[in-house]
Amino acid sequence: MITISSLARSAQPPPPRSGVVRIASIDVEWTKNYRIKNGNRPFCYSVVWLDLPADGPADLADGVPFAYTSVYVDDPGEQDQLVATAADTFRTATEHADLITGHQLCADLGVLANTAPAPSPHLDRARGHWKNRAAADAEKAYLDTRYDAGHLLNGASRRLVDVCTELGLDVTQPELRRVTMPAWHRRWIDEGLTEGRERVSVLNLRHSLSTAYVAARAADLARWPSSGLNVNRALADGARGAFAWLDHPTFSDLLEDPCPSETAGLSPSKAPRPRARPRSSTR
Repeated sequence: MITISSLARSAQPPPPRSGVVRIASIDVEWTKNYRIKNGNRPFCYSVVWLDLPADGPADLADGVPFAYTSVYVDDPGEQDQLVATAADTFRTATEHADLITGHQLCADLGVLANTAPAPSPHLDRARGHWKNRAAADAEKAYLDTRYDAGHLLNGASRRLVDVCTELGLDVTQPELRRVTMPAWHRRWIDEGLTEGRERVSVLNLRHSLSTAYVAARAADLARWPSSGLNVNRALADGARGAFAWLDHPTFSDLLEDPCPSETAGLSPSKAPRPRARPRSSTR
């Protein structure tokens, strides 16, 4: 597997700090296949660690640093290893984060659990925490930005890109101009095209980072100016030198001034499920 991290030990969280609330934001990408049961296949995930002052809210426009780890399969045969690593990431987050978040995290956890070669206690525990997140006696604080940020929103859409845009987060996705995310992934697997893998990794990392920001806002831990916040700029600063794609003119052109997020296609794991065909009365 290919692991890229800002941490010296990618499997470990950042060193503990006093006086902060630590957010762990996790996002998983997978290929979709609804023709067979449990046909979705995870191939990439990332975790972002964001420490915010407990006496906040912090102004994210001040350039609050974050740590991250990005994992991508080098070969489809590494799926089991990816799932095991992701499960261990959820264990680490449970032990070291004060708040765990994701966007439609139940789906990410479900795909990981369904493709695991054996039952995973870490994934089962995380799914239990997610289901119990609204309970007064919840053992661990979970916040799903698809379902738990409605008090901030007026629009009906709960797509991550739409949630972010409504809240003033610029999450323009240049990776998806003219070429879809599944196509970039196939070009990595079939042709070894590094740019394809990097585009998907950056897209996935943007999901984790923007989700962390939305969760921080929903939990009253952070804010940003009403004029907006350029998430791509924060991503470029926080992952500088890690991906050549961040220096590509198509990406760097987005960093000068905040701009409204463009309408863009979703990665397979975030796109809505197609409606089933109605049954024929004649069978």
